[in-house]
Amino acid sequence: MIRAPLLALLLLLPAATLAQPVVAERQMVVASHPLAAEAGRAMLRAGGSAVDAAVAVQAVLSLVEPQASGIGGGAFLLHWNPGSRELAAWDGRETAPAAVRGDLFLRDGRPMAFLEAIVGGRAVGVPGAMRMLEDAHRAHGKLPWADLFAPAIRLAEEGFPISPRLAQAIATSAETLRRDPAARALFLDAAGAPLAEGATLRNPALAETLRALAEQGADALHRGPIAADIVNTVRRHANPGLMTADDLAGYAPRRAAAICLPYRAYTVCSPPPPSGGAVVLQILGLLGHFDMDADPAGIDAAMLLGEAGRLAFADRNRYMADPGFSPVPTVGLLDPAYVTLRAQMLSLDRANSAPRPGNPRRFGPPLASQPPQPENGTAHIAIVDAEGRALSMTTTVESAFGARLVVRGFVLNNQLSDFSFLPEVEGRPVANRVEGGKRPRSSMSPLIAFRGGDLELITGSAGGSRIIGYVVQSLAATLDWNLDPQAAAALPHVGALNALTELEQGTVAASLAAALIGRGVPVEAREMNSGTNIIRVQRDGESRRLLGGTDPRREGAVAGD
Repeated sequence: MIRAPLLALLLLLPAATLAQPVVAERQMVVASHPLAAEAGRAMLRAGGSAVDAAVAVQAVLSLVEPQASGIGGGAFLLHWNPGSRELAAWDGRETAPAAVRGDLFLRDGRPMAFLEAIVGGRAVGVPGAMRMLEDAHRAHGKLPWADLFAPAIRLAEEGFPISPRLAQAIATSAETLRRDPAARALFLDAAGAPLAEGATLRNPALAETLRALAEQGADALHRGPIAADIVNTVRRHANPGLMTADDLAGYAPRRAAAICLPYRAYTVCSPPPPSGGAVVLQILGLLGHFDMDADPAGIDAAMLLGEAGRLAFADRNRYMADPGFSPVPTVGLLDPAYVTLRAQMLSLDRANSAPRPGNPRRFGPPLASQPPQPENGTAHIAIVDAEGRALSMTTTVESAFGARLVVRGFVLNNQLSDFSFLPEVEGRPVANRVEGGKRPRSSMSPLIAFRGGDLELITGSAGGSRIIGYVVQSLAATLDWNLDPQAAAALPHVGALNALTELEQGTVAASLAAALIGRGVPVEAREMNSGTNIIRVQRDGESRRLLGGTDPRREGAVAGD
């Protein structure tokens, strides 16, 4: 039941955001483009698993949403197998080439401008999405690997109508896309104008690359002629990178146990760092000390979401990095005693004037906090198959169209720009500094929640560093306020970004600004273009049904049976 204050808030939303959730009895795919969701459902209907569907979704997203994700990028994946009761996390995050050093993004000792750094080969990381999916498919796939690429190959050859969102992205990035001959040929017309909404986009080069992936597995990207083309494109650019054939051939995904935290009657789980899930869990731990049930549309709920997020971001900027290179005190940051200590710094009456990082369990070497810098891109995928296996996966090329480089029909990422441009601050190292072979810190937070050991919720979002706040709000909306997935995905945003609390402009959330400022909160109203996709499981005895919701700010779709 939706309470009156929240109902009043929802009724002020545009009508398009008030759609009902999609309901299915057996299986469901939620993805950021209708063609991708349909490709995933086709795999499920063929008897495939959640991982089979995810491979098909990722292949199609490489074609229809190249500004956000693709086979040239990376991903995090969380997979639940109810038969074995195993929850596994895969890290397909890109890695820095072995030859890079901490000064990669410095010029005359100063950080490069962001756009100057990302356009070209300098910021391209070794892609990991397909290696990760291949590894997950070996463990949980049911259909032949080659079959999973058929929908994307067909669409790449036949073409598809350019969506409004893709057309806008092409127009916005046209100046940098036209600098790369392959990107220009794919996204601009013969006169150099951006392809318009409704135009048919065909990508035969991507179709050939996908055929190679279907036949050879991920080796098609990491060894041989496609890999050679990636290296040449990266190294020969006017803004060159340092990637080598050995970097590509040596890439390996990581498989690890998920990290989990109790939240009220639920257990919420995420991949470990360098994903952003640990930050989401810490925010939930802080919120767990307060009553989120009282007036969820009001100022107190906004205050808690913002203040808990600001405090967790302070810890994130000090500690979060690739644990293979920089010790990350994940256990300490989520320890109930530490979270309780941090929660005592939160007040509903007055904002924390300057949130500072804590020191979980007197953690190790002195580190500097990473200065804020842009994070972008991403798409989220949520899947439940007919046997109850569940998958939460967030995938990215980082900025819109990544490095603005196209190789064999796919976009190369600019993921190295997620490292701190400054390797040290005031003589102290930044944990997320650039190092050869290291994975950059990420905000991607694919989550799965359980109740009583049973699958309850799958959630995650696009949105760069704002992903953390979007995912926290989706969890509060569903688990605390009992909104259905569609209403939760449409909820006006309130969330932290570093030391700020952000409110979604043009929505009723922005009307809270004056009250928050009165409590000392640093507030900014801005566009908050999330991409939250959610599946919730409802049970009635032995039967279940699936409810799916997709963010109305994007072009996502729910496909279920």
